[in-house]
Amino acid sequence: MNELDALKRQGLLRSLRPVSRPAPPLIEIDGKTLINFSSNDYLGFSQHPALVQAATEALNNYGTGSTASRLVCGSLDLFHEFEETIARLKKTEASLTFANGYATAMGTIPALVGKGDTIILDKLSHACLIDAAKLSGATLRVFPHNDLSKLERLLTTSSGRTLIVTESVFSMDGDLAPLAAIVSLKERFGALLLLDEAHAIGVLGPTGQGLAEGLGLQDQIDFQMGTLGKALGSAGGYLASSREWIDLLINKARSFIYSTAPPPSQAAASLAALNLLQTEEGQAIRAKLKKNISTFNVGRSILDAPSPIVPHLIGDNEAALAASKKLLDAGFLVPAIRFPTVPRGTARLRITLSAAHSSEQIENLSDVLNSIQNPLTSSLAP
Repeated sequence: MNELDALKRQGLLRSLRPVSRPAPPLIEIDGKTLINFSSNDYLGFSQHPALVQAATEALNNYGTGSTASRLVCGSLDLFHEFEETIARLKKTEASLTFANGYATAMGTIPALVGKGDTIILDKLSHACLIDAAKLSGATLRVFPHNDLSKLERLLTTSSGRTLIVTESVFSMDGDLAPLAAIVSLKERFGALLLLDEAHAIGVLGPTGQGLAEGLGLQDQIDFQMGTLGKALGSAGGYLASSREWIDLLINKARSFIYSTAPPPSQAAASLAALNLLQTEEGQAIRAKLKKNISTFNVGRSILDAPSPIVPHLIGDNEAALAASKKLLDAGFLVPAIRFPTVPRGTARLRITLSAAHSSEQIENLSDVLNSIQNPLTSSLAP
């Protein structure tokens, strides 16, 4: 196919590689054990006994599947307990869960706004937010990444219901949104704000609820979105908001209405992760992650990096692939991220740290990275 040939020539062709025996932070590919620095399992929860036990008990009690949409076949008590826990932790009246983060965005945003309304979106927002915004039919306006002056100008000319959409931790650069300033602008102009905490839940905030919790702004965010499939080690997405908005989503979010509910075991594992996060053990694991972030950043001369995501900017697609291959040969799994995931000319290695990594593993990775020559800069982190 011509399309595949073109992707190959541009260094953009992707393929799937079978993985076996994941045991954070180790992973086995083609019979070779590697240290995994590519996973979003920031706390190592995906193999935690509490999550495994909860999922196993749910399998025994509920079986393997939910069999239909929650509006068709009934809504299991487990899902209600799960959503009540999310709402309590996010300090909202209610929440609604979806099969994954992508489905959350695709169901939520088109249910909130439509033709005649306006969405104002950070340029580096995740693809699910962009796709959902386009699907909604609302006028889509984009502001340069974290550019508050441009956001303010767009707010002065917006029409209809206005929804600002941004992430708290950006998935490819690992930097933070200027959330307090965005909240101030949205209140000044009477807009709504959807904050995707996908890479912040479990990582930021006093109890791991994200950037909004860390800044004391949870009650000023209209829609708190996130995922259970990253730091919390399970799967699924959620939207936390007022009871009225959640009731609207139950009636309008097509990815919720027309999808079979997630397996009960998924909800049980996610609920166990949320509960684990609130324990002393959970807090100790979060402290270990913070220490690992500091260890890596000191070794790379990076100051005050806010998240476990550290981009190693290279620029050229083939050079990024070659760097990833060099790391693979050295025993490290670190992916090369290229267009369209990141803008053209900004191909990079995306390094993700976990509480499961040892100091020695992190220091060894730094040594190999230091041997890789970059035509641009070594990091986008502040």
